[in-house]
Amino acid sequence: MAASAPQTVALAIGGPLTRADLPDLCQRVCALLERTDADVVLCDVTTAGPDAVTVDALARVQLLARRHGCGTRLCGASSELIELLDLAGLRDVLRRL
Repeated sequence: MAASAPQTVALAIGGPLTRADLPDLCQRVCALLERTDADVVLCDVTTAGPDAVTVDALARVQLLARRHGCGTRLCGASSELIELLDLAGLRDVLRRL
């Protein structure tokens, strides 16, 4: 019997983000995960800026996903954002597709 493909939900994280946007983002993520049986949250960061607020947002999404038993993956990350994630120690936690 073959294993089924993981269920993926997409989440667009666009910029510019401010710290004031983070509580609403977290509520969106929780609502999304509560109404799906997702195994993976695919974060599209194509338009997100490579800054500390984006790194903070991605760290929060990763923690919320983990609490719901999900993994996280990145899509559209710039090389600058990948470098910041690496500096924050999140590169292996938030893998790219």
